[in-house]
Amino acid sequence: MDHTRTPLFSALREHAAQNPVQFHIPGHKKGLGSDPEFRAFIGDNALSIDLINIAPLDDLHQPTGVIEEAQQLAADAFGADYTLFSVQGTSGAIMTMIMSVCSPGDKIIVPRNVHKSIMSAIIFAGARPVFISPARDANLGIDHGITTRSVKRALEKHPDAKAVLVINPTYFGICANLKEIVDLVHSYDIPVLVDEAHGVLIHFHEDLPMSAMQAGADMAATSVHKLGGSMTQSSVLNVRKGRVNQHRVQTIISMLTTTSTSYILLASLDTSRRHLALNGHAIASNAIELAQAARAQINEIPGLYSPGKEILGGEATFDLDPTKVIVHVRHLGITGYECENWLRDNFNLEVELSDMYNILALVTPGDTQDSVDTLVTALRAMAEAHNGRNEVKELVVKIPEIPQLSLTPRDAFYGDTEVVAFKESAGRIIAEFIYVYPPGIPILLPGEVISQENIDYIVDHVEVGLPVKGPEDRSIQYVKVIVEEEAIF
Repeated sequence: MDHTRTPLFSALREHAAQNPVQFHIPGHKKGLGSDPEFRAFIGDNALSIDLINIAPLDDLHQPTGVIEEAQQLAADAFGADYTLFSVQGTSGAIMTMIMSVCSPGDKIIVPRNVHKSIMSAIIFAGARPVFISPARDANLGIDHGITTRSVKRALEKHPDAKAVLVINPTYFGICANLKEIVDLVHSYDIPVLVDEAHGVLIHFHEDLPMSAMQAGADMAATSVHKLGGSMTQSSVLNVRKGRVNQHRVQTIISMLTTTSTSYILLASLDTSRRHLALNGHAIASNAIELAQAARAQINEIPGLYSPGKEILGGEATFDLDPTKVIVHVRHLGITGYECENWLRDNFNLEVELSDMYNILALVTPGDTQDSVDTLVTALRAMAEAHNGRNEVKELVVKIPEIPQLSLTPRDAFYGDTEVVAFKESAGRIIAEFIYVYPPGIPILLPGEVISQENIDYIVDHVEVGLPVKGPEDRSIQYVKVIVEEEAIF
């Protein structure tokens, strides 16, 4: 296919150049009705293509023209049979995957360290999650993916599952053997769904991990905006025909998508596909080279460690994306949170994430030698400011066992609830989420039975000041649980 073409973006530009008289939304009408300061900052070009689904510009909900052409080009670029554009981010694409294959009561096998959009979809679909614990890295204090052996055990116990969901790569860029997992799951004639939010570049370079489509997965939600150059909130859903019904996938994504679709976001997907298809190998090569050079320099800084291919070799560490630069800071006697704040306050530098022991810096096609040099300089200064001045604490990665699921997450989420003191909630069924960072795995999900071990673990983390997310009561003094019916005598 001719990847120099941008059917949607070109149509938008041509339409704007005709300068039609508009009696349709958006009400700013090419910026004339916008706040003047905002208009001056954004620019009239952007506002001129902030349009809606009028006939010349096609309709994302039932594309037959330029959007359909743009999606076909994207499918070719990503090696998919079908590609659907998402203006609801990768979260919308992930929810579409799950809701396309799961009905109320259906089982779906998922890692425990899932993104909240996965649990949202499970609640909306009324599905029953079968959790697999991710492999934990005792040296870095982070979670990797799920192993082929753990997937095999789950399938043997739950051969009636409607799908298996895999995160590939993980947030930290680590991959299990995806092809092996896909082949195993397909031997049960079950579809494989891939959360590929952090893997758009892996489609375009042989030195990066295998993509979901290359591995034969049935659907993959891929964030083009995270690393591929499109605007925030724009993603794609790649589909392989056979085990999933692409017409149902289209119906579900339409149900989850606003009817006021942003043509600026859609145009950024169209143009980013062009850039990746034509130049993806070169820009990925540059990002890899910059990241590897940064990693080597960071590893020369006393007190810091940036892992590379030496951590590979296990089932859950089959491959890695080197553009995800993990920096382990524990040996400086500080937390990743403290490191993140120090870099912000002293170098005006923002990282992707931090946890108890690490920070994560993303090196993308938007980076240059200057930006990477700034990162290394900042880390060197931070290490000099802290090295040898603080007590180095032992790395501890403990989480309680996965609780018993007593109700489906949907039944618990929508059930009759009451609020009780969290420290006195052992034995009750929780009706909300509780996540503790680190390591980022949900500790309690709607429908699970709260144990005293859960309570002790969460309270310990709250008391040392670590972020706890999920419950309506952010202080975690109270928690929402399912109302228990009193016995009648």
